[in-house]
Amino acid sequence: MKAWLYSDTTNGLEHNLTFTLEARTPPALRNDDVLIKVLSASLNPADYKVPELGFLAPKLLIGTPASPGMDFCGRVVATGPDATDLSPEQLVYGNLGKPCQFGSLAELIVAPASFLVHLPEGVEVDHAATLGVTGQTAYQSLKGYVSAGDKVFLNGGSGGCGIFAIQIAKVMGCHVTTTCSTKNVEFCRGLGADEVIDYTVEEDLVAALGERGVVFDHIVDHIGYPAAFYRQSDRFLAPGKTFVQVGAPGVGTFVERMLLPGFLGGGKRRYVIFVTKNNKEDLAQLGEWVQKGDVKVQLDTAYELEGVVEAVRQLKSGRARGKIIVHVAKP
Repeated sequence: MKAWLYSDTTNGLEHNLTFTLEARTPPALRNDDVLIKVLSASLNPADYKVPELGFLAPKLLIGTPASPGMDFCGRVVATGPDATDLSPEQLVYGNLGKPCQFGSLAELIVAPASFLVHLPEGVEVDHAATLGVTGQTAYQSLKGYVSAGDKVFLNGGSGGCGIFAIQIAKVMGCHVTTTCSTKNVEFCRGLGADEVIDYTVEEDLVAALGERGVVFDHIVDHIGYPAAFYRQSDRFLAPGKTFVQVGAPGVGTFVERMLLPGFLGGGKRRYVIFVTKNNKEDLAQLGEWVQKGDVKVQLDTAYELEGVVEAVRQLKSGRARGKIIVHVAKP
């Protein structure tokens, strides 16, 4: 099959990718496995961050040679004996759950039926391909934490998760305040944010939020800075409410915020390090919101399969405003 492969990530994943027409296909189907022809894949930071964890990460954590990519929308080719709800030619979307050897930047992948959702009528293949990681992350970082009327603060509104989180929080009936750079202020307002703080203008975000008082019912941090953001969150996050950490510059941010107790200067609000979980019901809900137009998928750039190296470079630049898509095959 056609696939982009890597066996090493020294000096970066993008410097080690090779394209082949003769890649090994996934193993035989078992139980509820489903063989899928990938039509579109969307890229996420974990697609390169996990393989680049260390010299042995590709071999020990993933297995090589491997194809990057977790998110996809594609067409069912064949099903295992227990995948009774699916049949060949159906369009499905989902997420492989973690970087694996047979990732979505390849012509064929295998995923459990429990990871797959039928493509709703009217939803574009490219749009469905974006929902697996960032869509579920945004939804699950809010679901169970907020109710209609709550005031939510999203640190980082113009990134992949933030774009979804603004819209989902609004669908859930929340008042949304978010941060972004000057060039993205109107973009975030267009997504539905009630208030937007330009972090390039606001010199001290923590002080600015502290001046508002204890007004927020939930915080989702996609960025991990300012350094004092969690430590001083009790100045603006209500007692009994939760500070959810989605992204950070490095592992040290998670460790410091999680382990430093409040009496030694650490945060005094509940702290949750977020981990996305594949949930078929959540994926279906996201697809329904997209179908209704309640959540609009924001695409930055769509690449053809030959352009994967450039797509990874763009992802790593951090300058994308919306999702990066790769067309793996024609619908």
